[in-house]
Amino acid sequence: MNSPGAANTAAARRHRVVIIGSGFGGLTAAQRLAKSDVDVTLIAKTGHHLFQPLLYQVATGILSVGDIAPSTRLILREHKNVTVTLGEVDKIDVENKNVHAVAGHIDFDLPYDTLIVAAGANQSYFGNDHFERYAPGMKTIDDALELRGRILGSFELAELTEDEDERRRLLTFVVVGAGPTGVEMVGQIGELAHRTLKDSYSNIDPGQARIILIDAAPAVLPPFGDKLGMAARKRLEELGVEVHLNAMVTDVDSKGIEVKDPDGTTRRIEAACKIWSAGVQASPLGKMLADQTDAEIDRAGRVQVNKDFSVPGHPQVFVIGDMMSLDNLPGVSPVAIQGAKYVAKQIDREVEGKQRPTERPAFKYFDKGSMATVTRYSAVVKIGPIEMHGFIAWVMWLLVHLAFLIGFRNRLAALFSWGMHILGDKRSHLSATSRFVYGRRALDRVYGGGIASSLEGGRRESADEKSPAEESPADK
Repeated sequence: MNSPGAANTAAARRHRVVIIGSGFGGLTAAQRLAKSDVDVTLIAKTGHHLFQPLLYQVATGILSVGDIAPSTRLILREHKNVTVTLGEVDKIDVENKNVHAVAGHIDFDLPYDTLIVAAGANQSYFGNDHFERYAPGMKTIDDALELRGRILGSFELAELTEDEDERRRLLTFVVVGAGPTGVEMVGQIGELAHRTLKDSYSNIDPGQARIILIDAAPAVLPPFGDKLGMAARKRLEELGVEVHLNAMVTDVDSKGIEVKDPDGTTRRIEAACKIWSAGVQASPLGKMLADQTDAEIDRAGRVQVNKDFSVPGHPQVFVIGDMMSLDNLPGVSPVAIQGAKYVAKQIDREVEGKQRPTERPAFKYFDKGSMATVTRYSAVVKIGPIEMHGFIAWVMWLLVHLAFLIGFRNRLAALFSWGMHILGDKRSHLSATSRFVYGRRALDRVYGGGIASSLEGGRRESADEKSPAEESPADK
């Protein structure tokens, strides 16, 4: 039972809002609450706001890390009621309204009156997490830099080897997943091989690289429909990409990948560089919430929320973005942004006494459409019944993504980099070091998965895994 003094203190202080995550949802919620009569604490694993849709351009040398990952502190520094905290949340106590987090060797608590959970999603390997060692996904800056090192390292080793079979393996690139990320990634690897790196090597022709896109689904870009999916596939095949559909990945190792075809036969593709973009899994914080409440989670670990994004039975706890499941809304940035604006508005109204939690209107999503770039001068766009592909769609993609970047400096830098790429096929960020490939694993090995995993949110590896120093850049 609370003492009278504690009650008076609670009445005197301002309403406390804790936001977990600095992605589109978390950052937007913090910005929208900046003028509200609340104290906001935003806690995230990283100190930056990541524009995840453009990670593949960091991985393929078009953009720099800074162009798509500005400092969260700098973005929010003008908002005096917002505190930015670096740390990884490892416990949410719904009953006592408290969040526990860890940053390095320091652990701390964040009590709240309202909680917004926007911790996003990780790559899903559908129960085969050991695939991640050899086929990393693309969810963090570390992932993108590691993939850049793997891609460029494969070309470099192919230049050195005199074994033709090994050279073919090194020049084989496999991307698993034919959704927007997979299509964009495989298209850029194709352009890298056929255009950017052309005539750059003495012993190999990068244009001879074998680039493969694999998916268990029967179509490319399924959410976009058959017409746009076929247009994207045609453009990729014109670039020399092999598209393997209805093909399920059954195993991945350092030397290659095994695939099961619809007739039940299994075949092997020898490949040095494998990239995974086939699925997502919500943050484990979703299950943590479900275990303490009446909420349920779906197969992807997303919390099934009420029409106002609140957790059933707990109107003071909201889940937004990739972590929530509501009305089959897609896991895209507009859903997270619109959801964050809606939640911030409800909090502001309730703090001002203008409404009660039971009076919240149901969230209504305004679908602005979907788009994905395929190659230079080619993209697909779907806005309601309107479907388009080709150059005009590509221009629309450029303008929309430029608008979504945070800050004038980042927009200008991205525009300059895109101009260099478009006009002269120049990529200013093709540097890569062995630390890109091995650094995260080495840190996790030394610190038992603590340091690197905490700072970048990566998976923690067991201590009995093979040391990075025992592998070559090709055997990843």
